[in-house]
Amino acid sequence: MDVRIGLIGAGWMGKAHTYAFANALMAFGPESGKPIFELISDIDEGAAKTACQKLGFSRWTKDWKKVVTDKNVDVVDIATPNIFHYEIAKAALENGKHVYCEKPLTLSFKESKELAALAEQKGVINYVGFNNVMNPATHYIKDLISSGKLGEVMTFRGTYDQDMLLDPELPITWRHITKYSGSGALGDLGSHLLSVSQFLLGDVQSVNALSKTFIEERPAAPGSSKLVQVENEDFITIIANYKNGAVGTLSSSRVATGRKNYLFYEIQGTKGSVYYSLERLNEVNVYFTSDKSADRGYRTVFLGSDHKGYKVFNPASGIAIGFNDIKILEVHELLSAITNNTPYICDFEFGARIDQVISAVLKSAAGKMWVQVREEGAVSR
Repeated sequence: MDVRIGLIGAGWMGKAHTYAFANALMAFGPESGKPIFELISDIDEGAAKTACQKLGFSRWTKDWKKVVTDKNVDVVDIATPNIFHYEIAKAALENGKHVYCEKPLTLSFKESKELAALAEQKGVINYVGFNNVMNPATHYIKDLISSGKLGEVMTFRGTYDQDMLLDPELPITWRHITKYSGSGALGDLGSHLLSVSQFLLGDVQSVNALSKTFIEERPAAPGSSKLVQVENEDFITIIANYKNGAVGTLSSSRVATGRKNYLFYEIQGTKGSVYYSLERLNEVNVYFTSDKSADRGYRTVFLGSDHKGYKVFNPASGIAIGFNDIKILEVHELLSAITNNTPYICDFEFGARIDQVISAVLKSAAGKMWVQVREEGAVSR
């Protein structure tokens, strides 16, 4: 079955999505759907034309509205800055399209919940690109929890740090302006960590957060002497109570000196513990109290063909996969849901739950108080 793709956004993430679609066909075959690159859109005409040629799309346009209404498009793939997600996704759903949207789903829980309800009403596939949920390591750790090997989970400790914005001479971008991004390090990086904890531990019940902007002004443009106010946080730290009784400490920084792509978390249970770092993507470290040997301690599990998602790439443990391979697993799940009606994890309801927690965290940091995470949104205690 052909699945015709209309991509909105010709930047790095749009290219990553296209690469993933093309390689999903090579890795899994056409049984889960054959992606057809039908139409690409970008507000930059030059970028749209160039991407159309290089990525193999049949047509290009500057107007995203032509993508969501095109009769030859089955899936609208949204790889734009955050502010445009809601409007584009809503229009695509209203036109009966399947939607694949990069995270975060929208800038607010209210908007995300609206989209989740609309997607259910329309009966179309609705997928949010939380790629770390599709990481085979995440699924291995989920199996450890579900099987009871870790016992009762007591704590989740995690961080997602990068130093990509450490240089104060880097100019202001849409990521620094709240009306375009929704938040700073929390939405850009922390949302990935929240998606992993949501998948592994379930709902967060309440949060207490502290945020900080270390670089308060940035140049208006490269080399400019004019400085512009940074509107959102460089750093966020969160204490979280989960509905299952576990306690979490989560943090994220976009100015973390020396850290490049440091998504790290540790889960401690009554029978065992596990820790993982994205910088060592193919290794999971586990400890079980049942090991009574004199040299007991953490041991490293090298992920491989025995673990979900690996064998399509490599035949043996220790042969590494990477970021783009996880994106391949992500789009394969999307294609399979469209063509074979198979279940999938990161639907718009899942995305709305992450945005609900983000809303509560932002309210907590602003008010310096505990905030309950409830179905109607973030409500202070």
